[in-house]
Amino acid sequence: MLHLGTARTALFCWAFARRFGGQFILRIEDTDLERSTEENVRAILDSMQWLQLDYDEGPVRQTARLARYAEVVQRLIAEGKAYRCYASREELEELRRQQTERGEKPRYDGRWRPERAAGRPIPKDVPPVTRFRNPDFGVVSWNDLVKGPISFSNTELDDLVIARSDGMPTYNFAVVVDDIDMKITHVLRGDDHVNNTPRQINIYRAILGEGAALPKFGHLPMILGPDGQKLSKRHGAVSVLQYRDDGFLPEALFNYLARLGWSHGDVEKFSREQLTTWFDLNHVNRAPAQYDINKLMWLNGEYMKEADPARLAALVAPLIEKRLSDTNPPGVTTDRPSPALRERGGGEGDSPKLEAVVALLKDRARTLNELADEALLFYLEPHIEHDLLRQHLTGKSLDAVREFTKAAQAIPWERTSIAALNKQLIGDFGIKMPALAVPLRVAVTGRTQTPSIDAVLELIGRDAVLRRLRAALDVVSPR
Repeated sequence: MLHLGTARTALFCWAFARRFGGQFILRIEDTDLERSTEENVRAILDSMQWLQLDYDEGPVRQTARLARYAEVVQRLIAEGKAYRCYASREELEELRRQQTERGEKPRYDGRWRPERAAGRPIPKDVPPVTRFRNPDFGVVSWNDLVKGPISFSNTELDDLVIARSDGMPTYNFAVVVDDIDMKITHVLRGDDHVNNTPRQINIYRAILGEGAALPKFGHLPMILGPDGQKLSKRHGAVSVLQYRDDGFLPEALFNYLARLGWSHGDVEKFSREQLTTWFDLNHVNRAPAQYDINKLMWLNGEYMKEADPARLAALVAPLIEKRLSDTNPPGVTTDRPSPALRERGGGEGDSPKLEAVVALLKDRARTLNELADEALLFYLEPHIEHDLLRQHLTGKSLDAVREFTKAAQAIPWERTSIAALNKQLIGDFGIKMPALAVPLRVAVTGRTQTPSIDAVLELIGRDAVLRRLRAALDVVSPR
């Protein structure tokens, strides 16, 4: 699946290609058949689409190119640059054990290189793997686009398996063949791939010849959790689609990922268009980036504030319907947004139009899920604690609420008229606005805090407001 780290890498590749007029290629590296499933591939494609990371070519699946990899393997064997290895798993485990006991770095010792295996009988019960014959001497160097000059001694590299016993190519081999065939010019990937790069460079040179032009490599900083440890599921290393389901907007996650390890001065919030104008690798940090859910929540809240209420209403409607169905008896179906959420206009007995509810609440919510929770205020009958009513509906506040209930029957049911009535009543009874607004909130919603009381009462509708007010008055002063 596409988690935060791989999504950030894809985003940087996308932004680099868009900034410099290149092509962004989506390649599905699926030769590890145990880990690669159609479900994961679909999750990758859906995540890319949700983040709007449009690609110019692909998706190219490695499993569709197996014949090409086999062709290159045979060529390398014929040229003496690769060979069959018949070492059993038990042999290799014993080799590693002995090396570890001697304090050596565990590595394959080249025992099936042709010159060392000459005359040795070939085991009939061991299907061979194919190993790349790594150069014995020299240094592999490249000028990393992010980290600067990097070098590895070939004496540190052993003979890498490039094809498994079933012929399936390994990652480090398949990507090199793909990069050559696709004429890849730049490879941007996570810092954890640095140790793969010298091996791949040697394979490039074995296929293309010494002196051939190679892609430029850039290794992006790791993403750490808030505790400074490698990002894990408990920190947020979950599928990108989980963030969608948790109520984040794609543009917010896009912006957050772009800022995670790259910067343009102190700018925190920017558009996709600005990123493609500004992005370069000179401003990618070498130090690891740190994941901060609070910053992501803040950024998402900023995008929600400026989002069109109609768009948010369409996104939040299914979430509200799900919550409503969870509170209703079995048998209630809510497969699509109900007319109450989509079309009604509020007022005389109707549920309020969702777009108007969203417009009122969106500045207070940080995610779509928070917005859906708050919107239930207008779609569920509240549970109102009698003790809370008796606490707030007292003295002049009670008299003002009683008078509001009478006068509200005759005024136009709109926010300005409700606000004017409230202002008149606090003057008539010599009280401050909270002494009227809080009792009204408690009596109508069961809460002491809501958005502006005139807006809330308008959206709940006259009929529901008067019914709840009369019920509250009956509790505190029975007839």
